[in-house]
Amino acid sequence: MLALDTATPAVTVALHDGSRVLAAAAEVDARRHGELLLPAVDRVLAEAGLKLDAVSDIVVGVGPGPYTGLRVGLVTAATFGAALDVPVHGLCSLDGIAYASGLTEPFVVATDARRKEVYWARYADAHTRLTEPAVDRPAEIADEVAGVPAVGAGALLYDTVFTGVRRDGPEHQSAAALAGLAARKLAAGEELLPPRPLYLRRPDAQVPANYKVVTPR
Repeated sequence: MLALDTATPAVTVALHDGSRVLAAAAEVDARRHGELLLPAVDRVLAEAGLKLDAVSDIVVGVGPGPYTGLRVGLVTAATFGAALDVPVHGLCSLDGIAYASGLTEPFVVATDARRKEVYWARYADAHTRLTEPAVDRPAEIADEVAGVPAVGAGALLYDTVFTGVRRDGPEHQSAAALAGLAARKLAAGEELLPPRPLYLRRPDAQVPANYKVVTPR
């Protein structure tokens, strides 16, 4: 299983054999998802001593995440899936961070959504999400998250709101965790998400409202 995620500043890739991680790579750079992803795939394949045609399933984080970075991972996963004729599974990126936390108590995951907002969701434990992912300004959810254990870059960034932040918890996504969660769910017969982006809001780039189309005579 090849797992990859570009929904956060972490460009992360892992290979999983259904029971353990064979190789993993991650680099945090919010502006170079497109440059870093394929070399990371090459590195994990080389480390595991495998070729791409050994991959039988692909797992990709579907977000929520910023428009451009998120699309890099999804398009790459779709391309690999089509070229290899293997299934492509989606997982909520917040779920991967939650799984990596290993927490057994209720908590929240929050990532940086920019624009002074966070993507976040509530969890009963590392395997069980209680709410749909949402995007909010931290001040708007302060009463809901104050004192609740929290992990993720968003919780660290707004620690005056996420007052229960676990600084020893995962900050960014880990494809190794995403693969482990996917393997667990597939082994249990659970259906994963389709590999479609979970944006939660419109992209930053917009066509101007008064855009004038110019055509030759």
